[in-house]
Parts: sequence; structure tokens; C-alpha cells
Amino acid sequence: MERIKIEKKLKKELDKERYTHTQGVMYTAAALAMAHQINQEQAMYAGLLHDCAKCIPNKKKLKLCEEYEIPIRPSERRCPFLLHAKLGAYVAEHKYEISDPMILHAIKVHTTGEPQMNTLDKIIYIADYIEPNRKNAPNLPEIRKIAFEDLDWTILQILGDTLAYLRAKGGELDPLTMQTFDYYREQQVTNRKAFRISGKTKHS
Repeated sequence: MERIKIEKKLKKELDKERYTHTQGVMYTAAALAMAHQINQEQAMYAGLLHDCAKCIPNKKKLKLCEEYEIPIRPSERRCPFLLHAKLGAYVAEHKYEISDPMILHAIKVHTTGEPQMNTLDKIIYIADYIEPNRKNAPNLPEIRKIAFEDLDWTILQILGDTLAYLRAKGGELDPLTMQTFDYYREQQVTNRKAFRISGKTKHS
């Protein structure tokens, strides 16, 4: 389905605030795609559709996931708003005629993240956090800057801030989000060790 047609349909499906956010994510994803040299069209479609199931009531999210045989983790059953990502991937494919597996996967993991995300996954995850209409997230100016320089470091910063917020609020920590944080934290440790080893070898 053409992007302009999807935009028209989404405008009817989403509330005004969510649609504005969606537009922000789409254009931010396009900018990040240019900066990191990946397909802009994929980024725009994934950004546009990342929240296509967000405004479905939570009870209906659960019901639809069961109906469509979408696996539901215990944390998602307790916090069904998390289901909008994987349900969104299903809706994007079957309602908005998206067949590109990379777009669908980026939609699926944009809320919790997952270890070993590809570049498009990372861009949608980050764009969702830093798009211009976001105001209240901590450290936004710094994160917006580094997003155009280092995706993995940006992911780690966002995850760290998100987990700190949830702990302070007393919210549930999704196990997949924790796994993602641990993975990217270990990646940074490994990369720094490799850099030090490389530096010693270079000057020896």
C-alpha cells in the first residue's frame, strides 16, 4: 500500500496526539536512515506504522493476539499495552499490506528492543524515543546528538534511562528489555576492551 494511503487510514485509526507522534517518528527515522546509510523508505514505513495498534484497547489487544495466535509472554499479559508492538507488526502486514520482513520486525521490537537488533530495528527504537514531540524523557539533547553518531551507545543510554524510570516509578521491568540492556552493555564493555588491546598492539 502506498505511504500516502497508509497515512490517511492511520489518521482515522489513531488519536490526534498519537498520529502527531507517528509523523515525528517517521521523519526522524528517515533522518537517521540517511545518517547511517540505510534504506530511507523502509525507515519511513516502519516509523509510520510502528504504533498502528497502539490505540486498540488493552483487553482487545489480548483478545486479538490470542485470536491471531501471537505468543504472549507473562509480562505482556500483565501489561498488555506492550502487545501493541507485535500486534502492530501483524496489523501492518494484514491491514496495511506490508510484506517487507525488515519493516515488520522493526515494528515488532520497537518497544522492548531485543539483543542483536539490525540497523533498521535500532533506528525505529531510537526514533520513537527522540522524535521532536517528545519532551519529558531524560537526557534528550545528548541522546538526540549521539543518535546520529553511534546507534549502539544510544540504545544503551535509552535503555538505561528507561529502566531507571521504571524502577523509580515501581513499574514492571520487562525481561526482554532487561536482556536487551545487558546485551548492549556487554557489547560496549567488549568493544572498549578490543579498543584497548588494539591500541596496545598498535604501539608495541
